Order: sequence, then structure tokens, then C-alpha cells
Amino acid sequence: MTPPLFWVDEVPRAGDTALLSGPEGRHAVTVTRIKAGESVILGDGRGTTAECEVVDVAGKDKLTVRAGRVEFQTRPKPVVTIVQALPKAERSELAVDLMTEAGVDAIVPWQSSRSIARWSGAKAVKGVEKWRTTAATAAKQARRAWIPEVADLANTTDVRALAARVVADGGVVALLHEDGAVPFRSIRFDDVGEVAFVIGPEGGLADAEIADLAALGARSVVLGPEVLRTAAAGAVALGALGAVTDRWSR
Repeated sequence: MTPPLFWVDEVPRAGDTALLSGPEGRHAVTVTRIKAGESVILGDGRGTTAECEVVDVAGKDKLTVRAGRVEFQTRPKPVVTIVQALPKAERSELAVDLMTEAGVDAIVPWQSSRSIARWSGAKAVKGVEKWRTTAATAAKQARRAWIPEVADLANTTDVRALAARVVADGGVVALLHEDGAVPFRSIRFDDVGEVAFVIGPEGGLADAEIADLAALGARSVVLGPEVLRTAAAGAVALGALGAVTDRWSR
């Protein structure tokens, strides 16, 4: 079984000792019940991890480890950004959790025209912070070396700019839609550097949004015969992408 992963600001060098404390140390000691002699992984969320041996446990929130092998994992290709229209409250963090465990690299929360949830001001700041916390927790659970980047709340103008940039750089922007013009399997993803999936809320993407983004080079794509809930669509798309590219080669 893979040792549990805990986040630190800086990963120790091989042979060095380090103290894990604070919320991560408390979780290691009181929840995971790590003991001296056991193995853990420390990661910085930016690709670097260290396999460590626990040499001492002190109190309820501190343990000392000695680092063994230190490794840097590059991001898999293509890099994947998911533009996620705000789902209903109870499904918002679920969407982030699932797409993080499935390997997303960046998440853009989007205030689309059909989003029932409406974020603004302090609510937008709080919502984004919740998504970032959820992404970090899910990445730890999945033993990922990278925590997905969660952008600030985007409006449609921001999403247009993102789509235009990805297309201009030779990437693919796929609008996941039940009435998509082309099937997912017909698109060649294996020779592009970046993919952006755009996912609508419970009511789906508006016709105007589809037309607007398609005019910039985005493609309206259908994943399969079933209509997916917005919270699951990102994870399913990442799974399909992993099966047809080298993202799952490790």
C-alpha cells in the first residue's frame, strides 16, 4: 500500500530530517495514527515528493521524519484545464474532488448564464477558497505530486480569452454537451500540448455560449450516449482522455 501523503511548504533533501506539524502533523498523528518506524510521503504540491521514515512522534501534532528518495514528477501531457460552470451548492465541491482525483491540472470556476449558484464579492472569495481546499485534500488522497491550480471566479469574457489562447497555441477546447456535434473519440488529443474542457451547469451550456466559443475554435463534443451530471462530467472526460493519450502511461 502506498504510504500516506502530507503537504509541506518545502520538501527536505535526501538524508535530512524534517518536522511535520500544524494541521498536517495533527492529521498524521491523530487521524492516520502514524507511528515511529512507519513510512510517509511529503510533497510540496508542485511536483516534488520525498519518501520518508518517521523517526519520532511528539504530542498530538508533531512528527519528525528522515527523507529518503526525493523525486520530481513532471506534469503529464497534454495539460488539462477544466472550466467548470458553478454547480448547485451540494455538488460544487464534489465536482472538484472527482476531477482532481482523475488528474486535472487546472480548474476554472465559471459563472455561466445558466448557473443556479451565483457567486459575487465575499461569497466568490469563500467559494474559490473552498475549491482550493477541496483540490488539495483530494490530491493528497489520490497521492498526486501536483495540487491542481484553482483560478479565481471567471466570467464568460475570461473563458473566451482562455479558449482563444488554447486554440492559438495549437491546443483543443472541447465543449462537453449532450448535443455535441462530434464524438469524443473522433478528436486527436495525442499530439497537442493542452486541452481545455468546458462544462456547463445543471441546465447545460446555453446556445449562445456554445456559438460564442465555437467561433473562437472550440468544438462541441459529446462524451457518450448517457447524459452526465455536471459534477461527474470532468472526471469522465479525464478518464476518456487518459485512455487515448499517454497521460496514463506511468
